[in-house]
Amino acid sequence: MPDTFENLISGFGLWDFIDITLIAFVIYKVLGFIRETRAEQLVKGLVILLAATFFSGFFHLYSLNWLLKGFMQFGVIALVVVFQPELRRGLEHVGRSKLFRSRYANMDKDEIKSLASTIVQAVDFFSANRIGALIVLEREISLTEYTESGVMLDSMLSAELLKNIFMGDTPLHDGAAILRKNRIVSAASILPLTDGVGLPAEIGTRHRAAIGITEVSDSLAIVVSEETGIISNAREGKLTRFLQVKTLEKRILNLYLGEDYSAPTGSVLRKVRRRAPKQ
Repeated sequence: MPDTFENLISGFGLWDFIDITLIAFVIYKVLGFIRETRAEQLVKGLVILLAATFFSGFFHLYSLNWLLKGFMQFGVIALVVVFQPELRRGLEHVGRSKLFRSRYANMDKDEIKSLASTIVQAVDFFSANRIGALIVLEREISLTEYTESGVMLDSMLSAELLKNIFMGDTPLHDGAAILRKNRIVSAASILPLTDGVGLPAEIGTRHRAAIGITEVSDSLAIVVSEETGIISNAREGKLTRFLQVKTLEKRILNLYLGEDYSAPTGSVLRKVRRRAPKQ
């Protein structure tokens, strides 16, 4: 045994260390990617099947081992089908590279600041008057397939237009408004709902749609609760609630400008101002 260990150490070189480090990094990123998603439960089931296959062979349970091995042979195809949303999201994540020109590269800092200010102005109005809203900001990954599910507008962004879209008596309020740069591409768009586990019971359809669209794209989704006026945002499949309008504005700026517009990231409870809408 000491000789075996000594031979193993003596044959361990720099490239072996790099190889093991890269494998460990890949496993770490994959586990972080699937954490708290449907894939996490599927991976647990897969680990149980692999363990059962190993022990059935070890204890000479030939019939069970044959059945499990046969299942595992076809399991690869089944995994591709079952994990299709997660695989798509992962490949899109890998494909986001700084080598490609940003969709917002031709917008200067003042235009982006104006974009953030306009969105925040509308969101503050929605929150104060408890008007439900769902606004999605497109980034590098195109949301065309979702804009086509709604009413195409292709209008210049303004706080007044956003307010008119989400007022309760308008035909466009039910669904998402999707923004591309400083234009409202569509309204009443239908988004995919997340099937993530562990979400609070009070989370409604708007919030699930916000999480869902950020699971399949690199967009930023902003939600205002109709019941409480609470402002939330979703990014990369994670929902942050109880945002202040200034915090939201800084997050939008940080997202597009890539500069240090950092703000408190916790669930900061905002005292919702109650203001009756003008008659």
